[in-house]
Amino acid sequence: TWWQVLEDPLLTSLVERATSDNLGLKEARARLQEARALRGISQAGFWPELEVSAAATRSRSSTNNGTGQVKNLYSAGFDASWELDVFGGVRREIEAAQATLEAAEANLHDLQVSLPAEVALNYLEVRTYQTRVSYAVAMVQNQQEAYSLFHSLYVSGLVTELAMQESLQLLSELQAEVPDLETALEAARNRLAVLLGKSPGTLHHELGTIQPLPDLPPRFAAGIPAETLRRRPDVRHSERQLAAQTARIGIAVADLYPRFRLSGLMGLEAVNSNDLLQTSSQVWRLGPSLSWKIFNAGAIRQNIAVQNALQEQALANYERMVLEALEDVENALLAYAKEQAKHEALTNAVAAAQRSSDLAADQYRSGLINYKHVLDAQRSLFGLQDRLCRSSGTRAANIVRLYKALGGGWEVPSSDPI
Repeated sequence: TWWQVLEDPLLTSLVERATSDNLGLKEARARLQEARALRGISQAGFWPELEVSAAATRSRSSTNNGTGQVKNLYSAGFDASWELDVFGGVRREIEAAQATLEAAEANLHDLQVSLPAEVALNYLEVRTYQTRVSYAVAMVQNQQEAYSLFHSLYVSGLVTELAMQESLQLLSELQAEVPDLETALEAARNRLAVLLGKSPGTLHHELGTIQPLPDLPPRFAAGIPAETLRRRPDVRHSERQLAAQTARIGIAVADLYPRFRLSGLMGLEAVNSNDLLQTSSQVWRLGPSLSWKIFNAGAIRQNIAVQNALQEQALANYERMVLEALEDVENALLAYAKEQAKHEALTNAVAAAQRSSDLAADQYRSGLINYKHVLDAQRSLFGLQDRLCRSSGTRAANIVRLYKALGGGWEVPSSDPI
């Protein structure tokens, strides 16, 4: 429940609904049930197979090739067979099935880690775009008033056409920003709805009100790399796939050796149903059997080579996942720290730009500068405000990305931030 650290009730509600209704999670849970059932099938290979049967048949032989008599035959009994796992083929199948089950569990856990992260990232994106749209609309309104004033002054002959056209240019530039921002906001809200297993547009009433970004925790502990690798479900998934493939080599090797089987039959047979339960109707068969593929043109050894190659692929994939996990953590930590510094610098820049804009307006009203300086100051202020808003969203998103890179969370320390 790492998202509760952000203390945003709506985000908490969205994450809880996503973990309940997301279609990807439902699919992963079904795959886990499939893997659990397949493991049960493999475990059944340790035990004997028993089959009960009963039959009643009526037949007539050909008069040209027999007696032409009509006969009845009644039978009942059960068969039993048991393959002795002398060379470990069944045990390797169970190991492979168990490792596959654990890989399915890790895959489900991976989705349980990534889904809240995706919900949080899209939620933060919605809040960021809402703030950016509000800034843009406010600037458009302010510039619309300024343009109306300059247009009136131009008509009165108090300002030049150049000043009026420059004011119109800035207004048009600001108006051009709004549609792109509104389109991105709509896409983020629709994506969030789909993550919750809902139709696009479902969450518009919940996300219609502009809210600030959640507060961020002042510090956290990332832990050591070994702990990170243990937490990452994608690394565990790759490791379990490697274990399953290693077990499949044993299954292929077992085909080089003979198979031993015990089988038996106990039952009753009679041509008259009244005689079926008599002692004279008893039949039985019991004995071992052996089967051994002594020639198949090298197919078994080629299959062993295939399984070995697949095991090498799984090993390389596991090693790649370990390296990528460490890379993700390092990049996420660096991005978080650098974005903090960037956000602080942009905060100072916005404060300075606001002061510059105010001074430019005062000096223009005093006749010390022309209106171009005011337009430049306003354009710079809007650009910096938009960058600061994006940096605030990125800073919050980096917290989420770091959580995801760490495999599911972090610990809040008593002191010393990262």
